[in-house]
Amino acid sequence: MREDSDFTQKDIAAYLQCDQSLYSKYERGERDVPLIIMIKLALFYNTSVDYLVGITDNKQPYERT
Repeated sequence: MREDSDFTQKDIAAYLQCDQSLYSKYERGERDVPLIIMIKLALFYNTSVDYLVGITDNKQPYERT
């Protein structure tokens, strides 16, 4: 999603307030992504955590209550 949205790793790392090298490890699967980071990414991309981790093909976020 990052590349499709024309963001760099540095852009997303800045949003997440982490180092670009750490974010790169998340993308490469070298580090597990903490749940809070997954939630922030889902909110950033306006999707669900389920979509980000491949549980669903539906990009639509869940309705907030």
